[in-house]
Amino acid sequence: MRFALSRITLTMLLCCLTAHARADEPLTFIVTSDSHYEAVEKVERNDRNLVTIERMNQIPSAEWPAKLGGGPIGEPRGVLALGDLIDDGDKVGETEIQWQHFVDQFGLDGTDGKLKYPVFEGFGNHDGPPAPFIKQKRSVQAEVKRRNAVRLEKKLITRVSENGLHYSWDWNGVHFVQTNLYPADRQNSAVRYSLPWHDPQLALTFVKEDLASQVGDSGRPVIIVAHCGFDTNWWVAEDWVNFYRAVEPYNVIAFFHGHTGTGVRQWKPDPASKPLDVVNTGQTEKGFFLVELNETKMRLAYHVKRDATVIDAPEWEWRYPLEKTFTRSPAATAEKEAAR
Repeated sequence: MRFALSRITLTMLLCCLTAHARADEPLTFIVTSDSHYEAVEKVERNDRNLVTIERMNQIPSAEWPAKLGGGPIGEPRGVLALGDLIDDGDKVGETEIQWQHFVDQFGLDGTDGKLKYPVFEGFGNHDGPPAPFIKQKRSVQAEVKRRNAVRLEKKLITRVSENGLHYSWDWNGVHFVQTNLYPADRQNSAVRYSLPWHDPQLALTFVKEDLASQVGDSGRPVIIVAHCGFDTNWWVAEDWVNFYRAVEPYNVIAFFHGHTGTGVRQWKPDPASKPLDVVNTGQTEKGFFLVELNETKMRLAYHVKRDATVIDAPEWEWRYPLEKTFTRSPAATAEKEAAR
């Protein structure tokens, strides 16, 4: 019995040490968007996407660019795919084929597709309307819901919204929130553009409830992702401000999105507010953003093909580098400064 207890104690100790070691390691992940898988026209895009995915799989053998300090790249925990997964979300004879291309290449958990890491996708404006409005048999939004249930079962994520679309999870003490199309509750009444295709379906409500219950006043870093950013004519400025005010009390260290291009910038609703670091992640066929976080620093850059049309051994380079420091607990830092 004593020997058995010793073995149990040793096993628990090893598990704790392993978990602690992982928490102390830098967190590495990948962000991409706008894969726009095709079925009939422009099908060469599917091959270009696959080349990018193969590069994602190889990225731990590369090194960070010198301008970001160099050094080895860690094993990515997953890939965030930020909408417009396919090009035609409700087109008879094409949607089904396009979705199958996405599934075949990205998979879900890192074992069932070409991609060797779990994927955390959200839908975009090209991915079709809610299932009740679909004219053909395949609903991307219904598939996202189904896949979210699988992610929950596999413990890849921790929470899903009541409607099954939006979700959140934690990596190394960093909280991630996937809001799909954009973080609002409904399309703004001033916009007359393709409702219900552009209905965010209570994403902002999920953000508010999720951050309150999962982050609270802990000061933990938060990353929020969506398809659209602060440059979209149907996620309008009024809604940008509503989102900003909802997340302002939290330690949001970055907002990642796709839809409109590639680059890194800051956005704030007024001169007195603290800016958000905003990363527009570009198209999968061209490249992806690589992100690393340690205890107090984030570094990221766009890993991009010099010529996206090259299929056989394209040359890769780094663009849009960003390095920033952050605190794990703004409240604790403020108290420390006040005590000086």
